[in-house]
Amino acid sequence: MANARELKERMASIQETRKITNAMYLISSSKMKQARKKLADTEPFFFAMQAEISRILRHVPDMHSHFFDIREKIPAEERKIGYIVITADKGLAGAYNHNVIKKAEEMLKEPGRHKMYVLGELGRQYFSKKKDLELDTSFRYTVQNPTLYRARVIAEEMVSLFEEGELDDVYIIYTKMENAMQANTEVIKLLPLHRVSFAPKNMPSLAGVYQEGMTLYPSAHSVMDNIVPNYAVGIIYGCLVESYCSEHNARMQAMQNATDSASDMLDELTITYNRVRQADITQELTEVIGGANAQKRK
Repeated sequence: MANARELKERMASIQETRKITNAMYLISSSKMKQARKKLADTEPFFFAMQAEISRILRHVPDMHSHFFDIREKIPAEERKIGYIVITADKGLAGAYNHNVIKKAEEMLKEPGRHKMYVLGELGRQYFSKKKDLELDTSFRYTVQNPTLYRARVIAEEMVSLFEEGELDDVYIIYTKMENAMQANTEVIKLLPLHRVSFAPKNMPSLAGVYQEGMTLYPSAHSVMDNIVPNYAVGIIYGCLVESYCSEHNARMQAMQNATDSASDMLDELTITYNRVRQADITQELTEVIGGANAQKRK
């Protein structure tokens, strides 16, 4: 059994670690709340973009936009598929990064020519070690500060690559926070768009809302060409913020578990420390009494 001094040093070390994990918990909590507020402030605009696309398709059902071109003639093995993968810049977030990487690897097993656009330092380091994998390094952004500007830059690049035929499909792999205790890794197909996704029955936000007539100027195609890129910005920004919130929520849980474990260890060590101290005191008393008795005999 360790002596009292060693136990005291061990307890001091655990107390310092508990202070750090508790501070990280509070920091992640604050950052998550700020990010959720930003998302709530911007969501109405992008929901409006989605609603306008739905209205255009409803009023002009025979419109053929290149954003809805699924390029059926290209076989699955020849399709050029781009994946925007959102990971974290650092660990200490439980299984957050593992789940995203696992989902990305599952998608890479599908037929096609795959190209990765990874956001987050941990994801870039992981996929850069993969051989025979095309990894684009254009977006070397930190994911700690999701902004509309970064979302717009990414969206413009993805839309441009799709229009030029460099990519036939564009997916986003991110983490969505369902509630304080659960987060799921999701996959969204950014391009091409599917008409069924904009059907009123698939858009709860339009339920019961009166959709008045509309005039499209100069043309429906021109309006659609301006709306879709903004819609893509909204989707990407939403995914960035959702992932950011999920990361900090996962880190909050991990740090809370670490703090609780440290408290449990301190409770156990305190009991052990008290027993050792009691044994030391008893030993000292025994020695004193033994010494006194020896002096009396003399």
